[in-house]
Amino acid sequence: MTKSSLQSLAPPEVVTIHQAKTHLSKLIARVEAGEIIVIARGKKPVGKIVPADAPDREPRKPGRWKGMIHLGPEFFEPLPDDELRAWGEIE
Repeated sequence: MTKSSLQSLAPPEVVTIHQAKTHLSKLIARVEAGEIIVIARGKKPVGKIVPADAPDREPRKPGRWKGMIHLGPEFFEPLPDDELRAWGEIE
């Protein structure tokens, strides 16, 4: 695996707004190397710094799973009471 592909597997680093302001040049260099940085206000994520040339996701293709997933008629039958109880649907 390349360094870039390993970075994409790791969760993004979270930095506070203060840290981002203080170390913006270093964070930009890391983003240029392919990292994603999340900016948080306190502990709540509020933004993200991503590479400008980050590849867009492939558009969804409707019907891609057609014929690969099969649901039998029992799927549509009501659940038994013990299972409904387990899900908290009945007492």
